[in-house]
Amino acid sequence: MTPLPREFYARDTLLVARELLGQRLVRWLNGERLSGRIVEVEAYIGETDQACHASCGRTARNAVMYGPPGHAYVYLIYGMHHCLNVVTEREGFPAAVLIRALEPLEGVATMRRLRPGRPDRELTNGPAKLCQALDIDRTFNGIDLCARGPLFIEAGTPVNETNVGTGPRVGVRGDERALTAPWRFFVRGNPFVSR
Repeated sequence: MTPLPREFYARDTLLVARELLGQRLVRWLNGERLSGRIVEVEAYIGETDQACHASCGRTARNAVMYGPPGHAYVYLIYGMHHCLNVVTEREGFPAAVLIRALEPLEGVATMRRLRPGRPDRELTNGPAKLCQALDIDRTFNGIDLCARGPLFIEAGTPVNETNVGTGPRVGVRGDERALTAPWRFFVRGNPFVSR
């Protein structure tokens, strides 16, 4: 399969977030293909979104968010956990979609090795967990996800609207809008959704 085209990401962030459900995140690691079906995401949109990293303007940390769509924005939280986002919309406007959870599909034995002692259900059911299971770190920050490389997203199976749940984002800070915006999308009933 080939990576999703840039045009997929160069659209309204909420639309991209919804349509990422069911797509397949692929990571090539030491010649092995690891992949998972995207089952949960969150949208972060612009400097007026107080939960967005761009709410304080452009910084060295969030500069990738202001770049072209279809690139990875990877950051570290709590000084130890990586999170993978996909940059969306037009260049110069900071928006991205956080990949929150995957349903493991390929390379599960390697994911188990990278997350030892965890049951399969907990290999990729959170943004930091999936980065650990796929060995994604800050070296992927800025990588072009539209090119065939070590990390990309390819077409999967679309999720029917009746199977899509929405709700507020998890663990965010900010004003009432940031706390209540229904910008988290997930596949209803999927056991790999984070919560």
